[in-house]
Amino acid sequence: MSEDWKTKYGTRRVRHDPPTLDEAIFAAQGITDDLEGQIDIASALMGLDPAKVRPQVIKARPSAPQSIRSIPTERGGQRAVVVERKVVRRPLGGGVKRPLA
Repeated sequence: MSEDWKTKYGTRRVRHDPPTLDEAIFAAQGITDDLEGQIDIASALMGLDPAKVRPQVIKARPSAPQSIRSIPTERGGQRAVVVERKVVRRPLGGGVKRPLA
């Protein structure tokens, strides 16, 4: 979908892409940890029935809970830090490939 509008510099076209279901679920997960709340938020963002959104939200839930640690600050308060594990993929086969001479 796109929309044309006129400016003093000429006609401009603005592209409007509605969010995908995966983007709506990601946004809902960032807002709340409650499963039912995520389903409601994602279905409201997409304008879909919650029954259609529910299986996708359940599938998108992280398998392992995030590890949250708190560290002391300079003023003696606590600050929460979320620790996520990133999997590093290394190629099999022994490193850098060199061109044949």
